Amino acid sequence: MRIAVEGCCHDELEIIYDVLEHIQHVEDTKIDLLLMCGDFEATRNPDDLMCMAVPAKYRDMKYFYKYYKGEKKAPILTIVIGGNHEASNYMQELPYGGWLAPNIYYLGYAGIVNVGGLRIGGISGIYKGCDYHKGHFEKPPYTDSAMRSCYHTRSLEVFRLKQVYKDVDIMLSHDWPLHAVQAGNKEQLCRYKPHFRDEIMQNTLGSPAAQEVLTHIKPKYWFSAHLHCKYSAVIKHRGKGEDKITKFLALDKCLPKRSFLQVLDLPSSMEPPYKIQLDAEWLVILKNTNHLLNITDSARYMPGVGCKERYDFKVKDAEITKLLEDFGGDLTLPENFQITAQPYDGTSDKRKGRQPMCRVNPQTTLLCQMLGITDPFAVFCGQSNEENPEEINIDSETSDGTQDTSEPEDAGTTTAESDVETVSQESQSIDDSMHDTTSSEQFPTFMHSQSIDENFLHDEASSSNCVEQSTPSRDSCAMDTTKSDQSPIKLSPMMLPSPKVGFDSSCNELSDVPNIQIRKRCSDDGPSKPSSMDVGLDNAGKISNDPVKKFKRRNLAVYSILTNEKTEDSESEPT
Repeated sequence: MRIAVEGCCHDELEIIYDVLEHIQHVEDTKIDLLLMCGDFEATRNPDDLMCMAVPAKYRDMKYFYKYYKGEKKAPILTIVIGGNHEASNYMQELPYGGWLAPNIYYLGYAGIVNVGGLRIGGISGIYKGCDYHKGHFEKPPYTDSAMRSCYHTRSLEVFRLKQVYKDVDIMLSHDWPLHAVQAGNKEQLCRYKPHFRDEIMQNTLGSPAAQEVLTHIKPKYWFSAHLHCKYSAVIKHRGKGEDKITKFLALDKCLPKRSFLQVLDLPSSMEPPYKIQLDAEWLVILKNTNHLLNITDSARYMPGVGCKERYDFKVKDAEITKLLEDFGGDLTLPENFQITAQPYDGTSDKRKGRQPMCRVNPQTTLLCQMLGITDPFAVFCGQSNEENPEEINIDSETSDGTQDTSEPEDAGTTTAESDVETVSQESQSIDDSMHDTTSSEQFPTFMHSQSIDENFLHDEASSSNCVEQSTPSRDSCAMDTTKSDQSPIKLSPMMLPSPKVGFDSSCNELSDVPNIQIRKRCSDDGPSKPSSMDVGLDNAGKISNDPVKKFKRRNLAVYSILTNEKTEDSESEPT
């Protein structure tokens, strides 16, 4: 199964798909799946732009709205997570995941799915200690503060991911796990991103929340973005009777001369075409932990060792069997995308948007009904019967313990009549063709890609080049009182070469690395098959074959297709 991984998208969908089309055409191959590590920017219209926590000059309608309204269709099955630059009102409609557009699937606040026999998980947002233990209380229209806190990772999602015990192949996060930087070439990173040095030295660069998930799940691969540079590392986990490694890779954003895309081969137990399937273990965890959901801005600490409340939700086989019966034995994700907002017409003034009201998405409604779980937006809109008065409306009980049914003077949520924007007939009318995500023809596809050292992705690393991770005990109910403000990331135009960490130390040059197919430039004897090295992006982000606009050789990284063949110097990746 050939998978492409992309860093920060920033709504450059057309460019990314064009680049993948070019790869497929030149390499005569087919990419089966695209993974994006956040900052997707799923803006459907100017109203969504007003829900993005970015300066006004960065609010622009680029490409996503074309895929949303059906003008274009994603040629490759795409899975995305959220970052800190998102149309948060749309993402929050799908807290447990759903189709953002035909063939483009969002994992939700956190989630795990199955594609081609691979378990792929992700956690959205970035870490901020002051909001970590709060509930998902934000809803549009947002205050300035809520517009930012809504993309901060919550402890509930981390707690749920720490209930996963079956093996996970790939994990996605927007910001890096906290200790990942310690496993790579820190000095090289500091040279190209000098403003990271203090955080690296203090071991504060990254997300403690993502680190908890990494230490518990121990996936084979972990991909991140956020810091706008390429960085690779191999992390070694030590535990009782186990010896696992996680191959970490962070990628850049989609810009010329930046390392924003990587393609790799992973073994699959299924044959194409690949479909997304819901994960049974994850669905049971969502169902069993629904009572922990908090949709207020008050802190709610997850249960742990020493608490009277249940804290171990390890899924049993009988629970999975019951869930499969409820779903008719088929967890294949239905292609039930629906338009819930009027898409941009391509001509109106982008600057005249206004924040919309809260909307309930039918995809979330269906999943919540199947599992018996709560849709936060449905609660805000007065449409949910799954409200937990103890966990959700903490102020709705009277002093004698009975439920207070009177209308509060200053309600934290509004009713459906006042808070739900009616969707017009035009926006609800969907062409049947928009529901069809089965393409009648194969879309050829290629791109400029900058590769990491491929032994990092497929060869075992020596223990001397790995950071050992011990498995801690479950966290108790400790209070986090950290207060800090979100600082903007300083962007650097420089490109970070791949560190030689976890690779074969005998390979001094990339061409010496075993088990890699490298495409060279055309020889003087005459032209041959075009190479991905000869295709670049111009300053506008378009693919260019003009020799004047091609990248200089010293700025090119070699694009390679990874293989799983065994060699004398390396071992193949275990299936």
